[in-house]
Amino acid sequence: MRVLLMSTPEFGQPTLQALIDRKYDVVGLVCQPDKPAGRGLHLTPPPMKLAALQQGVPVFQPASLRAPEVLRQLSATRPDVILVAAYGNYIPNAVIGLAPLGALNLHPSLLPRWRGACPVPAAILAGDRATGVTVHFVVDEMDAGAILSQAAMPIREHDRTGDLMARLAVLGAGLYLATVEDWLAGRIAPRDQDHTQAVWCDRMKKAHGRLDWSQPADILARQVRAFDPWPGSFTSWNGLPLRILDAEPWSEWRGNLAPGQVFRSEDHIAVATGQGALVLRTVQASGRRVLPVDRFILGRREFLTARLGQ
Repeated sequence: MRVLLMSTPEFGQPTLQALIDRKYDVVGLVCQPDKPAGRGLHLTPPPMKLAALQQGVPVFQPASLRAPEVLRQLSATRPDVILVAAYGNYIPNAVIGLAPLGALNLHPSLLPRWRGACPVPAAILAGDRATGVTVHFVVDEMDAGAILSQAAMPIREHDRTGDLMARLAVLGAGLYLATVEDWLAGRIAPRDQDHTQAVWCDRMKKAHGRLDWSQPADILARQVRAFDPWPGSFTSWNGLPLRILDAEPWSEWRGNLAPGQVFRSEDHIAVATGQGALVLRTVQASGRRVLPVDRFILGRREFLTARLGQ
């Protein structure tokens, strides 16, 4: 079977490898264009481009899928089916129609919960106990197509988005190929989603990482985990950004300090919040190294009486 794979981040790598291992004919990879990254803003290829080139798979990086020339290029690959795994952009019907079997998507949530661009951070932020992967048809409405299969996975207490995405990618790759084979053999049939149960998650922006100290500590702790690796969680201290890379909620703490006030108690360095306190574990000052908080305060004793977020 001739497969056109559409995927941009690391999430698609286990699927690509599984297709190669099972001797599928991967006729091309479609991913997002190279983007500036790092301090030097050098053009950097997305992870799936590098993975595809290592396997000898042709790579397409169109700025738009609607351009006639792009449609001609993709049509020339003569795909039987299009498989999508976190491509990162809208896929028009003209592209779906290039494959006689249409297009399937591997989505990292248990649809219809968490349709949209950031389902894994959304699940962690909401305090969900489980998430999973869904194989569904690509239709004109994002993540709304009929479902072929799903597999659930628990969210562990200290899971971060990066860790959870990596596990879901492996789970999803196995489910994806098994689903394609079962579907083609007529062993499974699609089922419509219950659209009344749909929950949406929007694309994240850098500003979403700012910690609001008026929020409860357990919500802030989930934010630190949900926004790792991107956009990160941060506050301000002395007018400069301060990244919070690891923290735990201290929900039982009861004090009368203003939200954002740093204090030391019971061997903890913590920040008062709207409810409870957030115990800091690892931080990074602007332009400095990542440090455990007990090392960070060495030579910065004024931090212990600081008010963050001012």
